[in-house]
Amino acid sequence: MNRRHFLALSAGAASCLVSTPPLRAAAPVRRLKAGFLGGAHSHASAKWRLVRESASYELVGMSEASPSVRASYEGEGATFWSPEALIDACEVVFVESAVADHAVHAKKVLSAGKHAHVEKPPATNLADLEEMVALARRHKLVMQGGYMWRYHPGFGVIFDAVKQGWLGEVYLLRGMIGNQLGAAGRPDWAQFHGGGLFELGAHLIDSMIRLMGEPLSVTPFLRKDGSFPDTLKDNNLAVFQFHKAMGFVLNSNLQPNSGRHRVFEVFGTNGSATLRPIEPATLEIELAKAAGPFKAGLQVVPLRPYTRYVADVADLAACIRGERVLPVTLEEELRVQKWLLKACEMG
Repeated sequence: MNRRHFLALSAGAASCLVSTPPLRAAAPVRRLKAGFLGGAHSHASAKWRLVRESASYELVGMSEASPSVRASYEGEGATFWSPEALIDACEVVFVESAVADHAVHAKKVLSAGKHAHVEKPPATNLADLEEMVALARRHKLVMQGGYMWRYHPGFGVIFDAVKQGWLGEVYLLRGMIGNQLGAAGRPDWAQFHGGGLFELGAHLIDSMIRLMGEPLSVTPFLRKDGSFPDTLKDNNLAVFQFHKAMGFVLNSNLQPNSGRHRVFEVFGTNGSATLRPIEPATLEIELAKAAGPFKAGLQVVPLRPYTRYVADVADLAACIRGERVLPVTLEEELRVQKWLLKACEMG
């Protein structure tokens, strides 16, 4: 956008603001009764605070069997319930338990006719997710997946650039996501054959599959290279083949200072989009020829402020109220799960 165009738009916007009469105060939104079935997941505490502070929700409480996990929420003002009582008291339940329990807990929620936010990965096999999707459809419920970057503005710009053809024909995608997982956290991840790729690489597999659609195949390389007395696959690569494109997702749990190296890149015949680091987000687009709102050459794309989970929690409430539909369909949830499991040699 050139300076003249920007000034014209700004002037128009200012004119509208001056001439528009004051709006009446909006009617208060009915608050949705929400609860947490589990609080052990690493994303749970941040989502708990967001729901507690949101004007869209009335936080009922939590069901959690672990004394140590319960203790961490007692200072957050948590009231503890049995699973059945919590589900009965709520309209929507956030399934934030340990990964191995996600499907069991989500099916309880959906079977009771309640909306669900299901933390990622939603299941350890495809059959469980298929049953969850069938329940959501049968009872006409909202079931939102908990992948943390679905509302990330950088990924949003990349998705638009691909769908509008601004990058040309996409031929290569590359993503890397790692951490330095301490010895205490490794056994929980080691219970899954896909190890770190299943637990952490899932975020980039989610983005890649939703962006490109059904792959032709995936070839996993699952390795344990860390010097720990366990079986965790901690140094992994999944190679996806799409129609006329390839995708690589790398994951390591041995990486110090991993945040600054997390990256998602898309290459097309007219240019590339590189999100690095993913948080805090820096997005660069480089084009051979100008396309859409982007000029030829290299440019840093300004992004709106972003905090994990804020938009997810807000959108869930809006969808339950019938104001819009989730941007990720149940069919896409199934496709992501199918190929995540294949990449992890778990299905």
